Amino acid sequence: MSILKVAMLGNPVLRKKAAAVKDPLAPDVQRLLDDMVDTMKEYQGVGLAGPQVHASQRVCIIEAVKGSPWSAATPLVNPVIEPLSQQKGDDWEGCLSIGDLRGQVPRFRHIGVKATDRRGKALEFEATEFFARVIQHEVDHLDGVLYFDRMKDLATLTHLNEWQRYWLKKG
Repeated sequence: MSILKVAMLGNPVLRKKAAAVKDPLAPDVQRLLDDMVDTMKEYQGVGLAGPQVHASQRVCIIEAVKGSPWSAATPLVNPVIEPLSQQKGDDWEGCLSIGDLRGQVPRFRHIGVKATDRRGKALEFEATEFFARVIQHEVDHLDGVLYFDRMKDLATLTHLNEWQRYWLKKG
């Protein structure tokens, strides 16, 4: 296992639609998933998508909900999401591929997710709030979409230091 190089804003791989994974059990896919887990942990992320590590494949790693089945890094292969409610909420997001920026992004609060796990087993579950936000963010990467593409108002786009200084206090 190894730490992979993270593609940064401007790299064309971040704007391409990723290809579906044909065989999740293939050794190269298994190695990629392992390396993505290591990379996400190294950079203290809560999610990571294939294109972010220069692999234009429909895979992502989610580790977003402490004290739940999703508190361990979980690979999702070929994930598909659908809103289960039209209700959206705005919250702050950042991205390992964008560096030290944050912005407020509207996301569906309740989604359904279908994917395959790393062993080829079908997964189907619901996600809400922060967990739903992380999954939507990572699936966006698989479609070549970055979080600021979804922002309603770029006035909230801020450097991490300024976010901590001025915005975090506002809650």
